[in-house]
Amino acid sequence: MTGDSAPFNLTNHFLIAMPGLDDAIFSKSVVYVCEHSPRGALGLVINKPADIKMGGLFGKVELPLMRADLVDKPVLQGGPMQVERGFVLHEPTTPGQDKPDGPLYASTMAISGGLEMTTSRDVLEALSNGTGPRKVLVTLGYSSWGEGQLETELGSNSWLTVDADRGIIFDTPVDQRYDKALALLGLEAWMISSQAGHA
Repeated sequence: MTGDSAPFNLTNHFLIAMPGLDDAIFSKSVVYVCEHSPRGALGLVINKPADIKMGGLFGKVELPLMRADLVDKPVLQGGPMQVERGFVLHEPTTPGQDKPDGPLYASTMAISGGLEMTTSRDVLEALSNGTGPRKVLVTLGYSSWGEGQLETELGSNSWLTVDADRGIIFDTPVDQRYDKALALLGLEAWMISSQAGHA
């Protein structure tokens, strides 16, 4: 940043929790930022498993899951907001023959940088049928920051930031995502642990 007032946009970035951040949800978390604007920010924690797998979640919403690659994948705790609601982060979808214009699903947010987040049931129905996006991450709940709140937390060294990496979101085991995100910055957890207690 060139000056204190220069706006910056962390959409399509990771927020990596510093050791001093000891909040129950955000401690050692990696958050994928879906939207960041002067009004605030919205993101999904990508490394905190909920107590349910994808197969169980689909059972709860009374849909079969015909995607063997997803049945045992963990559903994640995306954050403290709307924890009863599912959020599906996925690769971009291309309009099909039945919907040649616009987004494929009823409620999809295109994220600058290339991914999409869908909250409507139709994406679950597509996955249930064995179709839908190939790479998906499902969370219950999301994280949000009001106007200026994330900037304040960044200023108090609660978070490190780095460009998001799709391989970490979709292909890295959940328990390795924090370390792999730090590695994007050339860091390991022990290198920043000395900051603990100074928040």
